[in-house]
Amino acid sequence: MSALNATNLGCSLTCKDIAASIRWYEQALGFTVAMRFENQGKLAGAVIVDGNIQIVLNQDDGALGWDRIKGQGLYLQINVKTPADVDAAAARIKAAGSALIDEPADRPWGARMFQFRDLDGFKLGVSTPLQA
Repeated sequence: MSALNATNLGCSLTCKDIAASIRWYEQALGFTVAMRFENQGKLAGAVIVDGNIQIVLNQDDGALGWDRIKGQGLYLQINVKTPADVDAAAARIKAAGSALIDEPADRPWGARMFQFRDLDGFKLGVSTPLQA
């Protein structure tokens, strides 16, 4: 048994424009909003979900500067069930008007995957193991 008894990992990301980021995650990846948060009557954040994945999106206040590199050294991987799911996710992201860092491909380490950045520059990937 693990020391934490953990079941999954979520993350929290800061966004320049929370409403635009919510729309992007809905359109480009198919996430749905599970909960919205307001501060003084203004949208301040949301919890978006798909399957066992939960991401908290928060409105950035800009205090650290708008042009800073976000998530430097951080990479979030979304695992899907099949290679066809990888390809479908890439097509959906492109259809939403976003570019991929690299196209879906079978990698030498036994996975089909691609990488992309969200509206705020966070690096994500979609991956599935290849059958042996």
